[in-house]
Amino acid sequence: MPGHAGKTSFFARRMAHETLIHRADAALAVGADFTVDVDVDVALDALDEWMELGSLPQIFDFHPDRRELLGPDRTLHFHATDTPPEAAAEWLVDLTGDTLAWRRAHGKATVAVRGPLTDLLLLVYRRRPANSASLKIFGDDRLLHFWLERVAFG
Repeated sequence: MPGHAGKTSFFARRMAHETLIHRADAALAVGADFTVDVDVDVALDALDEWMELGSLPQIFDFHPDRRELLGPDRTLHFHATDTPPEAAAEWLVDLTGDTLAWRRAHGKATVAVRGPLTDLLLLVYRRRPANSASLKIFGDDRLLHFWLERVAFG
């Protein structure tokens, strides 16, 4: 994270997202559903940050096994169903090149996941299983599971 490590804003952002996820962990640990009213902007930014950190070019230096993700016809689309259109709450993950890439976009993909924003966030953080009733998967769910198994944070 060159250029970011010493900035207060980086750590404030990181800790806000960590706090959000650990609040979910606490609720889920006692068998409660994580139903806190998460601010849309915070949840959007948390998903953006997760995508950013997980696709840094140096990720392969620390996790060389993530190269297994790359290959033809490997795209994933995540679409939040409970946000206003101006939130542009869609992410396209592209694994077809030499690096892990993502962008906020609507597009065709090998697999698509649709559901509430908080549930998508909990899915990528591996706090919510892909087969949750709140999430709908279209396309190659094997790719989704393959990706989820290999992109743990850290």
